[in-house]
Amino acid sequence: MRTRTLLILVSMFIFTLSPAQEVNQSNTILDKAYATFEASEGIRLTFTLSMLDLTNIPIDVQSGEAYAKGNKFKLDTKTMAIWFNGETQWVLMKEVNEVNISQPTAQEVASISPLALFGIYKEGYTLSPPVTTTVNGKQAYRIDMVPTSNKGDFQSVSVTIDPANHSLTRVLLTGHDGMKTRIDITKYTANQRYPDSHFTFNASAYPGVEIVDLR
Repeated sequence: MRTRTLLILVSMFIFTLSPAQEVNQSNTILDKAYATFEASEGIRLTFTLSMLDLTNIPIDVQSGEAYAKGNKFKLDTKTMAIWFNGETQWVLMKEVNEVNISQPTAQEVASISPLALFGIYKEGYTLSPPVTTTVNGKQAYRIDMVPTSNKGDFQSVSVTIDPANHSLTRVLLTGHDGMKTRIDITKYTANQRYPDSHFTFNASAYPGVEIVDLR
């Protein structure tokens, strides 16, 4: 499973809207989701991440937890843990007991954290009109986004929003090679309190870990 894609955010019921108005509606939906995230003291997510082949068949599935506060986050799965304190990132590969330290770009952070996807729609993406879909038996609003430049990591990004609480329920990332990563948010808990240290790697908690500084 590729690190950079590990977690790496409305229906068309008003048929009289013009395409421009529909796109504005997409922005409105995403703005509400982003504002809801920003207003929370902290977020905890339980998610399932699936790598899909060219026929949309899952070839690798993992579950995990994600925690976020502002621009800080922590992800934890069976094989990997990632901490980001807003500037520095630590990636722990559990099977080999190795940590890579780096200072990722905003694009790289977005490719790792599903929470970072809340903000990428604001610049560098063309939004499609919102459509109604169903995720885990519940109605949701899906918005597809295409980057204005082909230099990024993704060919397209699709985010699905729960209209009841404006939370992210699914993310679908499509790479330039056609491979897809799907992140399903199975539980969303807002207003969690986390100290800043929760988003920084603590080497003393992992005795014998090999540290590789890539900064």
